[in-house]
Amino acid sequence: MSEKDERKDAMTRRQFIRKGGYVAGGAIGGGILGASISQMFMPTAPSPSPEISKTKNEGVQKADVERYNQALMFFNKQEDFKVLAQASERIFPADDLGPGAIDLDVPFYIDHQLAGAWGNNARDYMLGPFYPGIETQGFQSHLKRNEIISQGIARIQSVSKENFKKKFTELNEQQQDDILAAFEKGKVKMKGVSSNDFFTLLRMSVLEGVYADPLYGGNRDMAGWKMKGFPGNQMSYLAQIESKEFLEIEPSSLHSHIASPKK
Repeated sequence: MSEKDERKDAMTRRQFIRKGGYVAGGAIGGGILGASISQMFMPTAPSPSPEISKTKNEGVQKADVERYNQALMFFNKQEDFKVLAQASERIFPADDLGPGAIDLDVPFYIDHQLAGAWGNNARDYMLGPFYPGIETQGFQSHLKRNEIISQGIARIQSVSKENFKKKFTELNEQQQDDILAAFEKGKVKMKGVSSNDFFTLLRMSVLEGVYADPLYGGNRDMAGWKMKGFPGNQMSYLAQIESKEFLEIEPSSLHSHIASPKK
């Protein structure tokens, strides 16, 4: 290798280290870091012409963009997802005050959580031994949360068929309530966990889906926040903090800040 080539190679490596250092110092996260570094050396794809973009976006409705979270990540059986949806709706039903769990996309929120770190107990100690916990400790189980929910959904379906000879989704509201009440009272046998613990976990997940930021898949159109008068994730309250009057603030989600950052 010539002296000129060696200098060129050294400069290239120094540029990589310098640029990589900028990225690592300014952004935390493997995905961001990897994407940023790769852009230093990967050729940029040409932008499609306006005509092509227009053709590709033809027929795409505004609702399709807003409902980007309506995609299953954990459940691979539609029937199981429907049982989850109906059970969620009975826990948080629609009424005169606002929409229920289904219209708030709560089932999708739960599905996404079960597919992620929370559903897989990624941050929990899972090596045992497992003993029944006291009331202040919560339940102790070797099962992951997504395994508990999956087993609970299957048991809801089987109990429905045993008691009413129908699928859970075919029952009327009172019959569905009766089955869920049996789980809440711990009367249904489950493996590795009590039915009461399953119901508690399900109910907690439903309420989280109602009031979590829409970025995570639930609380569609921030309707859960609107029912509570909660302002959501505001960037700042400097304009309102001196007011002596009660203010009703239009709620704002994290997704809106990401999609349309305020200047």
